[in-house]
This record gives sequence, C-alpha cells and structure tokens, in this order.
Amino acid sequence: MYRITPQLSEKIKHFATFPQTGVSLRQMVMFGQNPTQGTLFKASQFLSEELPIRLAHRVKELEELPHNLSDMPSIIRVKNWYAQSFQDLVEFPNKEMTPRLKDMAKTLSKQSDMQALPENSPNLAMPNGSNPNGRKGVSLSHSAMDGVEWPAEVNTYNEKFTKMIEAVKRRHDPVVTTVAQGILEFKQSKKSHLVDTDVQAFLDRFYMSRIGIRMLIGQHIALNKGPSRKDYVGIICTKTNLADIAQEAVDNAKFICEDYYGLFRGPEVHVHCKKDLEFMYVPSHLSHMLFELLKNSLRAVVEQYGTECDEYPPIKLIVAQGKEDIAIKISDEGGGIPRSGVPLVWTYMYTTAPSQHLDPTFDKSDFKAPMAGFGYGLPISRLYARYFGGDLKLISMEGYGTDVYLHLNRISNSDEPLP
Repeated sequence: MYRITPQLSEKIKHFATFPQTGVSLRQMVMFGQNPTQGTLFKASQFLSEELPIRLAHRVKELEELPHNLSDMPSIIRVKNWYAQSFQDLVEFPNKEMTPRLKDMAKTLSKQSDMQALPENSPNLAMPNGSNPNGRKGVSLSHSAMDGVEWPAEVNTYNEKFTKMIEAVKRRHDPVVTTVAQGILEFKQSKKSHLVDTDVQAFLDRFYMSRIGIRMLIGQHIALNKGPSRKDYVGIICTKTNLADIAQEAVDNAKFICEDYYGLFRGPEVHVHCKKDLEFMYVPSHLSHMLFELLKNSLRAVVEQYGTECDEYPPIKLIVAQGKEDIAIKISDEGGGIPRSGVPLVWTYMYTTAPSQHLDPTFDKSDFKAPMAGFGYGLPISRLYARYFGGDLKLISMEGYGTDVYLHLNRISNSDEPLP
C-alpha cells in the first residue's frame, strides 16, 4: 500500500500554499487550435506546475476533514492516490527533462504573453522547484517560438508526459465511488443517515476540483493524440449540436428506464430544439447532465403511474437560446417533490430509490449505469453545469410534477470556479 513519507508530506503542504489558476473554455480552445510540438510542450509545463498545486490542495483538505471523516479507510485510500499522483507529477520533469529542454522551458516562460501562474509559483519545470529571477511560470498562451522547428527530444518528452498523466487519470477513475464509500463508512460510524452541511460543502469542492483536473488532463491527452473529429479541439467541440446530444441522452435514458422496470415502452420524451443550434461546449459533460436529469424524470413518471400504465404523460425537453446562455427545461408530471424535500435533492447520498451497491471498480466518475440509488445524480450534474459558468435549478409542484432548468454559459469566457 502506498505511504506518504514525511518529506512528501512537507512538499505537499508547500504546494498547497500556492493559489490555483482557472482556465476558461475559450482559452483552452484558442490554445489548442492547430497545436505544434512546441505548444504541446508548453502545455505540459503548465500542467506540471498547475496539477500538483490542485492535487496538494485536495490532499491537505482530505487530511483536515471534520468529525473524523479523514480517518475512514476509503478516504485514506483516496488521499494516497492524490499524493501518489502529486509525486509522479513533481518528479517527472527532473527525471525526463534534459538540460536543453530546461532551457527551452525557461525561454517559453519568458515569452509568455499572458500570466497564468502566480509570480511565486513552485515552478516545477526547474530541477529543484526553485523560482529564479521571479519567473512567472508557463501559461496557456501562444508563444513567438510556435513557428520554430522543434527537436525530436521535445516530441519524446511530450509522449512520455502524456503517458504519465494518462496513468494518473486511470488511477483516479474510482475516486467518486471510493469517496462515496468513505461517506457511507462515516455515516455508519456515526449511526446517522444525514451528512453534515460542512461535509456536503467539502464534497462540492472536492468533486468540482476533480472535474477540473480531469478536464485539463483529458484535454491535453486528446490534443497529443491529434485531431479526432471535425470541429473538435481536444475534447471540446466548437459546434456542439444540442439537438443531437439531447436525442442521444433521451435514447440512453429511455433504454435504461425500460430495462430497469421491464417496460415494453417507457414514457415518451418530446424534444423541442432547433436542429441547427450549435455552441462551444464539452459534449461529454452535456450528455452526462441531460442523461441524469432525464433518468430522474422517467423514474418519477413510471413510479407515479405504475409499470402497467398504457400511456404515460410525456416528458418535455425544451431548449431556448439567449445572448448570454442556453437554457434547457425538462418538465415531467411525475408527482413532484414535497417542498421540504427540495433542498435534500442537492445533498450527496440522498435518494428516494433503493440504495445501490457501491462497486469501486465501476467508475466511471458518474454512475451512468444504474437507474437510481446513489444520490449523486443531481449534485454532480449541478457541478458540471457550474464548471463553465452555468447552473442547474429545480422547481417542483407536489402532486403534479417537476421542472429542472439547466443554464449553460454561451459566451465560454468563464474561468473554472476553483475551490
């Protein structure tokens, strides 16, 4: 089992004193268009500085959780994963960067035309984490060196760095389920069904940070693997077709619903969206949110009317576009939620469905397979919405149904809401 040494613990504490740096969706797209080995090398330097800071903040918080939550075995396991990934990232430049590459990293930093890291950043591109001459760190912006011919060792370094962060990403695949298991251990130790508000606030911060870390890593990996599909920059689609994503989410949610309840035909979902409505977004994020929201509505309708119903009232998915945002309303007639229960739907581990077994080997960060039962669908979806400046709200009429409103930032200039 991985152990955090006293030396590593001190280094983590040091990195946790530095502020995290938010990146906007538009920034990622502008940087990732037509990437060269030079821009990818520059991006690797940014991640080498930024990711350890983010990981260190989370390790520190995992060590300082209230009510002895830090002592739960599953929470300790997650803390060790974060510390191990921190160590991998910190040690990688020292192991893999030749003197020539270190000189290139210095030059890239000096030529940055947009400060993205604080003046006193830990500066992992340097051999010992020093900060000579008040260097500002590498930023996600284009450099005057982007047009030069880069030596083969830059390409080799980029490939090795990408493999390393792919391993980090895989290590963290079961984090959501493992933290959830830690919360269950905590609740059982307290013999309580409720989770305190400060623990809820921690989970919001922790999972928001996880979304950001996986976004940065996923974007870098995709850029290094080269162009995938038309209109994609890494994992970001510059022309995300909302009608297509919505229909895919409808089909997936209906399939899960019909399979779970043994229905020949589940409730219909009527999609009202312009076929040509496109905007810049991460399709996997949007698909996840719509899928979770539609699952909730389908379950509510089926359980309100029973599995023997011949014709369920349809669910409506309505999309409206404004200058600032795109709003998606999902309306159902599934009986609604008592007013006292509305605040509870945003809390983790709260569900009205039978609890599901938590399998740590099943990640995949979002609980897509089960119909319901974890109590994570709504709070995690709201974090995805807020990550790029949107939001998720719910209005319910007990005895009738529920409307959820998903707001997506259309301007794409909102920085990550870093905890």
